[in-house]
Amino acid sequence: MKNFLPSVRWSRAPQWAFAVMTAGSVLACGDATGPRSGGGPPPAITALPRSLTVTESKVRDAANDFSFALLRTVSESQRTANTFISPLSASFALGMLLNGANAQSYDEIQTALQLRGLTQAEINAGYKSLVALLLSLDPSVQMRVANSIWYEKTFSVHSSFLDTTRKYFNAEVTGLNFQDKPTTLGAINGWVSTATNDKIKKVLDDISPDAVMFLINAIYFKGDWRDKFDVAKTQNGTFTPSVGSAQTVALMNRSGDLSYAETGTYQAVDLPYGNTAYSMTVVLPKAGQDVNDVAIGFTAASWQTLAGSFRKEKVDLTFPRLKLEYERVLNDDLKALGMKVPFVGPADFSRMTPRSVIVSFVKQNSFVDINEEGTEAAAVTTIGVEVVSAPQRFTVRVDRPYLFVIRERLSGTVVFMGRVVRIPG
Repeated sequence: MKNFLPSVRWSRAPQWAFAVMTAGSVLACGDATGPRSGGGPPPAITALPRSLTVTESKVRDAANDFSFALLRTVSESQRTANTFISPLSASFALGMLLNGANAQSYDEIQTALQLRGLTQAEINAGYKSLVALLLSLDPSVQMRVANSIWYEKTFSVHSSFLDTTRKYFNAEVTGLNFQDKPTTLGAINGWVSTATNDKIKKVLDDISPDAVMFLINAIYFKGDWRDKFDVAKTQNGTFTPSVGSAQTVALMNRSGDLSYAETGTYQAVDLPYGNTAYSMTVVLPKAGQDVNDVAIGFTAASWQTLAGSFRKEKVDLTFPRLKLEYERVLNDDLKALGMKVPFVGPADFSRMTPRSVIVSFVKQNSFVDINEEGTEAAAVTTIGVEVVSAPQRFTVRVDRPYLFVIRERLSGTVVFMGRVVRIPG
């Protein structure tokens, strides 16, 4: 009988969250939600309602490749900090931006997103149809995807660009007077707060004089565990962070038949939500293994191998409660993945505007709350666009650093990814 006892500690050091939904469609306010009827969990889902199209599969694969590439760059640069990001959110926001790019700028964004070999039409259609599928899989889980574009109302934007983002990303488009900062900031931050169920209340503190557009994606997820943790079994225990002294944290406990996998370097357990379409996979490096090395070593292919290796085992699971907020500017990460010219110029966004513009920043804000009932998570990716006016400068005890991924199990789509090195408190 194998025992699984995870216990985790989050640090106050920089934490990042990463949500990636491969494939799909971006709905300006797509929402798959519904109360669970009756006293027990809904019937388990065993297959997708339909097979993925070739295009959907390609976009999903590209998004998962992007997810783990982004995980590697962030892990390498923040080895002693918590991270929680949504690659899917970043992918959606950059997917909108791609529709305005041309020439080398287009090629570099496409390369960073791992979408080489796909046409613009395939990319847009893949995003649209796959997300629509993902939003429909579990009515007991709240899954929302929202997109918006905000532009300075005197700034010239091609109507074809705005029409495309409305059609394929269901983006809300609004022209505002950026000189009226209080009104503009209130509108944008208010939209973000609503889209994330008030979990992320603000993404902008100020507006640069050169700012002319913001492209924003928001993802919100809330799911109850299919089998909840008993609050009465939660006890204080010790978590050993990668840096610093041991912490006392609240550790939840569960025992029973769980999906379990093990390699020479880590143990993993898969915890389903609702009807089992969505789940959280917890990866605990074995004693002596560095969580960063495990994170950096994952690829979309090795992740797929792990996802296919779960088997039912008797598991004693100890897992820490976790509540985390994270913010990260992704400029350097995206440059490392090949997206350079859009940031430094000479950028070509001639399919968006006749003006000369560059991307000033790509930033992600994220939130996650893991407790006995389930998980609530949100991520917002904000892309700032500016006019060019100046040079731009089996006993698994999760009581040490670990990784976790929230995924849609049947399509293989990664939604959120996290790496915990210390429990915040």
